[in-house]
Amino acid sequence: MRLAHFALPLILLTPLALAAKTLTVCTEASPEGFDVAQFNSLVTTNAAADTVFDRLIDYDPVAKKLVPALATSWEVSPDGLSYTFTLRPNVAFQTTPYFKPTRNFNAKDVVFTFERMLRPDHPWFKTAVNGYPHAQSMQLNKLFKAINAIGNDKVRFELNYPESTFLATLSMGFASIYSAEYADQLDKDGQRGNLNTQPVGTGPFILRSFQKDSVVRYQPNPQYWGGKPKIDALVYAITPDPAVRVQKVKAGECQIALSPKPMDAIAQKGGPLTVEETPAFMTTFVALNSSHKPLDNPLVRQAINMAFDRSNYLKVVFNNTATAATGVYPPYTWSYNKALKPYPYDPEQARKLLAQAGLPNGFETTLWVRSSGASSNPNPRAGAELLQADLAKIGIKAEVRTLEWGELIKRGKAGEHDMLFMGWSGDNGDPDNFLTPQFSCAAVKGGTNFARYCDPKLDGLIAEGKKTSSVAARTRIYQDAQKIIHDQALWLPLVYPNSYALVAKNVSGYKVNPFGRVNFSRVQVN
Repeated sequence: MRLAHFALPLILLTPLALAAKTLTVCTEASPEGFDVAQFNSLVTTNAAADTVFDRLIDYDPVAKKLVPALATSWEVSPDGLSYTFTLRPNVAFQTTPYFKPTRNFNAKDVVFTFERMLRPDHPWFKTAVNGYPHAQSMQLNKLFKAINAIGNDKVRFELNYPESTFLATLSMGFASIYSAEYADQLDKDGQRGNLNTQPVGTGPFILRSFQKDSVVRYQPNPQYWGGKPKIDALVYAITPDPAVRVQKVKAGECQIALSPKPMDAIAQKGGPLTVEETPAFMTTFVALNSSHKPLDNPLVRQAINMAFDRSNYLKVVFNNTATAATGVYPPYTWSYNKALKPYPYDPEQARKLLAQAGLPNGFETTLWVRSSGASSNPNPRAGAELLQADLAKIGIKAEVRTLEWGELIKRGKAGEHDMLFMGWSGDNGDPDNFLTPQFSCAAVKGGTNFARYCDPKLDGLIAEGKKTSSVAARTRIYQDAQKIIHDQALWLPLVYPNSYALVAKNVSGYKVNPFGRVNFSRVQVN
């Protein structure tokens, strides 16, 4: 479902509220919706999972470990097939103009959240018109044997087989916990679609209104279990042009500008704005759709890799502020395969590979790119034109097609693209967070596998890597998987970017997250 403008019942502003401290954040694109379970983009995670909802556990990027959230603790059986979570007491679901909870968060909500995604016979399963891309790509329906409430304060997950990534998976945005009571109310009123437009969670902010391509407004949740946020209102000002985001924060129209161009961020150092930055757990790449001819031929994909001058791309688009990508995930990720070397820039060899593939005169194709800039691609059009020019030198005529972010994601997940500029950010530091969503066979159906590549050997390695908790064993398995991905040239790896944000001096408490997540619950406007 393509979201049009919708508005929630507005809350009347008192004179005190008019003088309140509002945090306005300039963001790059509209969320796809607010039912985060059926979407996979970081933009939607930031707008829904990081504001309205919570998960059983979270990942602390500073401590680099999983930490309690809606679950205060958990126990794992010796065979790794049973996880029992003790739930946080006295957590209230949000009270809104359209829902007034009669009970606190409990085990029923956890069971509803996951059974809805995993059981085809569940009454809510088919209400997600976009499906459940993360749950499908990770094959959680095969992993989960049962989810049982143990009274109100405990939940037990029974698995069909051990999976070392299970806990980390629960920290991802799609695993946000929903209110079963609210779902029952919507069901009774015949308004199931409102789960996507009028969300209810336990998170720090309550959604007030959303106008597509314009603005998202939130109010603080006064009953938030982590403590009421320190601001009186949160506004996402949707501003696709990164240069305009910088202008707005300099003019005081925003207090935080997300994803500025790296060169614009660096230019602000020592000035009136605070520059927040961190190496991102992210890879920018061009996905080569192996289900489309002639991109189904690995020789053609290798030729594309060798035709592109990455050093020029790094200079023009990132002003040399990022690191040239050599593989699927950043080199500081454990299990990174150092033995693999990137394809060299060699147009002559690229032409030979095309001839070997039976295409001495090249071919015509399309190159899809987003219209708005982000950390993963601060100047989408410029990057696309660089690739277009380099491909033309070896006879490949690539038509550049610029699409609005939501449309790009929707059609990319459907596999309509030939070549697609994309960035992928891991959620929890685990290398499988790149492999399963991007290269498993289940992820082709789920839509997150933008290379559309399904190979039994690669799929088997990805599955095998999750069955052991041994880092050494997983490292060996994942290095073999990376070699297949490299040899098949499923991606044209571009860069490992840094994440930046520009912050007004009167704002404190905001740090850039290496996974692209946002947390405004402790931010103050002074």
